[in-house]
Amino acid sequence: MTEGAMDRYSTKESAAQVAACTAAAAHRRDHHHGVAVTCHPHTVEVVHLGHRAVTVCHDCESDTGFLPERDAEALADTHRTQTLDGANTLLWSTA
Repeated sequence: MTEGAMDRYSTKESAAQVAACTAAAAHRRDHHHGVAVTCHPHTVEVVHLGHRAVTVCHDCESDTGFLPERDAEALADTHRTQTLDGANTLLWSTA
């Protein structure tokens, strides 16, 4: 984006763009294994943006979308615990 490009957008539109870029950046850091191999516990990251955060599971290759920070952190902890013993529980199944 060029300097001043964000000036063309409303505050809400700018925030949405920053959120989308943040989630995309987190997914670009996904790590990949050989055929059908995952980490146990799953590699889960919480990406904060203001008072919201997105929980990203690099093994499930999924995310929660933006949630309140505490909810995102709790979901990440729960997902790590559920996948500690080798279970392949999906990120969305932890709520």
